Amino acid sequence: MSTINRVNGGTATATAGAATLNNRFGIITTEALTTAQAATYTLTITNSQIAATDMVFVSIGYGTNSQGTAVVTKVTPAAGSLVIIVNNMHASAVAFNGTLKIAYASFPA
Repeated sequence: MSTINRVNGGTATATAGAATLNNRFGIITTEALTTAQAATYTLTITNSQIAATDMVFVSIGYGTNSQGTAVVTKVTPAAGSLVIIVNNMHASAVAFNGTLKIAYASFPA
């Protein structure tokens, strides 16, 4: 049985949809969002440990946000970066009203 090296994790805060975190595992707190229903938020993470062939898993938690329905719709690893697209899939016209916590874990393919 293998184990995950949880030492290689970290946190960062995004500004204008971008953050830098050079760790295989991490949690990014977004800036305060007002993403409307059916609109997208794109987060670009600069990360020297990510490769284009990595398998990356993402989950979302609500930081200060209490509205909308955040859904990860696309995750694109590249050499030195990671792009995560989050849609507000709420059924009515409700926008996000605060921060999200976006967690990721990257594994070499």
